[in-house]
This record gives sequence, structure tokens and C-alpha cells, in this order.
Amino acid sequence: MDPQWEDSVPIYRQLRDRVVAMILDGILKEGDALPSVRSVASEFRLNPLTVLKGYQQLVDEHLVEKRRGRGMFVSTGAGAALLKDERHRFLEEEWPKVHATIGRLGLSAAELLSGVRPAANKPSPATPPDASNDGNH
Repeated sequence: MDPQWEDSVPIYRQLRDRVVAMILDGILKEGDALPSVRSVASEFRLNPLTVLKGYQQLVDEHLVEKRRGRGMFVSTGAGAALLKDERHRFLEEEWPKVHATIGRLGLSAAELLSGVRPAANKPSPATPPDASNDGNH
């Protein structure tokens, strides 16, 4: 997990979001144990209650289950449920903004699909887009 925290979002929420990302990325799988509250608090210099609050949110969402005396574990079906929820959230909240930006910029589907390239190949802001794209990809 990245030790950097944003000031605009509560740390417990960021911790919850990082665990969600780890589940979606397959780093944490169903049945895997989450790092202990104590170890996360120590590693990131957080109050254990902050870590517990983030973990509790995952429990409340049925993504993680508590096993008394053993810790917290990723629930069965958590990955599928998260994927469904995150897709829905993206389509409802993020996609309209992205779609509007695409429209404002007049980008075609072909440009979007061919426009994904490594950062080293992207033109600098001072370079006109056509100067770096001679059409010979």
C-alpha cells in the first residue's frame, strides 16, 4: 500500500479504498487475511482506531469478514460484488464526465483506441499533435 494520504479524504476511507483496489487487482483474493490492524497502524504510523474504522467499513459492506481470534478475511464473492459495484459507479459517475470531455475535444472512437501509447511517445505540450503523428504507426 502507498504510504501517501490525501488531505481531502478521511484516512479510514482511503484505507478502505486501497483494500478494495487490492481485491479488484487480485492482490487480495477470497479467503485471504487482511494485514492486522496493529501492523497497518505501525507501518503507516496511524492510530489503530483509524485502521479499525476502515476495516469495519469493509465488514459493513460484506467485503470482509471477522473471524474471532484470527483476524479479518476477504469474503467469498467480494471480488465479483466489487467489480459489479465499481462498474456501476464508473458508468453512473465517471463515464458522463469522460464522455463530455471526449465530445468537447471532438475525439473519434478510432483516435481513442489508437491514442493509448506509452508516456515516452506522447508529444510534449509545446509540440502540435500533428507534428509527432506522421501516420506511420
